[in-house]
Amino acid sequence: MYRSYQYLLLLTGMLFTCCTEPKSEQQKPRVIVSSDIGGTDPDDNQSLIHLMMYSDKVQIEGIISSPYGKGRKQEILRMIDNYEKDYQQLKIHQADLADPDLLRAVSKQGAAASAPFKGYTSATEGSQWIVTCAKKTSNKPLWILVWGGLEDLAQALHDAPEIENKIRVFWIGGPNKKWSTNAYDYIASKHPDLWFIESNATYRGWFMEDPKTDGPLSQENYYANYIRGHGYMGDDFINYYGGKIKMGDTPSLGYLLHGRPDDPTKPSWGGQHHPISYSSKHIFERRSTLKDTVPAYGVVEWHFKGPDTEIPVDSICFWIDIQDDSWPGYHTGQGNYAVRYSPKQKGIFQYSTRSKITEINGLKGEFVSETPWPAARNRDDYPLGSNWYGDLMEPEYFLEGQQGAKTLSRHRTEYLSDWAQRWRWLD
Repeated sequence: MYRSYQYLLLLTGMLFTCCTEPKSEQQKPRVIVSSDIGGTDPDDNQSLIHLMMYSDKVQIEGIISSPYGKGRKQEILRMIDNYEKDYQQLKIHQADLADPDLLRAVSKQGAAASAPFKGYTSATEGSQWIVTCAKKTSNKPLWILVWGGLEDLAQALHDAPEIENKIRVFWIGGPNKKWSTNAYDYIASKHPDLWFIESNATYRGWFMEDPKTDGPLSQENYYANYIRGHGYMGDDFINYYGGKIKMGDTPSLGYLLHGRPDDPTKPSWGGQHHPISYSSKHIFERRSTLKDTVPAYGVVEWHFKGPDTEIPVDSICFWIDIQDDSWPGYHTGQGNYAVRYSPKQKGIFQYSTRSKITEINGLKGEFVSETPWPAARNRDDYPLGSNWYGDLMEPEYFLEGQQGAKTLSRHRTEYLSDWAQRWRWLD
């Protein structure tokens, strides 16, 4: 009964902060994390551990379960349970760490599947929470750190477009972009003035090692040297990549921890990014061939003609197979069929279609993907406003072929050493 009363008081206090902010929170960045934790990549589990261990540095207003894969809110709650077991020990060293019950209260279920061709579907608990938090009275922007698909963000912007100038987005794109092309298309085409950092390759510098940053801080050695034997979260960490450091989503938080968040062009623990005035998009009204070149991380859209059927618009009616993965294609009306894709690397790509509709079954094609992104301008590109940022394009910032990654890898010693100090709190 007493714990229930405490929880009621906590929720009451949270409702009050929808209108006002305690003085202790006024200097902290306001943050919502949208994560595909529990989905196809366990690095989100590593990143959520890191987020909770640095929760004194930010004002966490939401943690949303988003696509892709089997990610669900329950996995967020499981991770918070582990954090709670270490919480009292951590608080000895940092009293401002987020209360586990508060984190549970702001954990929300978002979209469970990728958006259809139009880029949005219907509101979710997660998308509604983004709108609610964005509309709070505050003199600070709401940071949306997207670790997976953009579906809940796209839905929130569709349902409440007036929040566009109240939020700032740091998106870990790259592979997430190919799973979330429809939501991305909606955001880039309908909200080009959104404040948006699109980290398609820079984020890889978090776990890619320069020769000077190996040894004790290497991916292979960090767990044994600093995490193993440290608390319940340390015991759990071995379950993700065998303890090998990846945490590809953590740069979005690192950006807020160390740097100048108002200026993405400056050095930070999230890397450096430069303003871009367009995002690459290529539309093919035919099957593409090896004569067609698109940039890695750009959006590729194919349109095929077929029968004018009774199939509802925006319904999945065919699949396109590319590099051992499959993406849904949609009926867009009047015998038109379309599908989007985003390559995450340079190379030669082959594709083929599958459908019960004879005219769009078994279509084959190819294309070439090159770096850097966004490449030369193209008539199909998304024109963007003055607050959209992308990976640096200069060759000197590439690391093992990854665009802009050196702007982040150069800070590995700093941020991993800083985190090691926090793990020692659990001795």
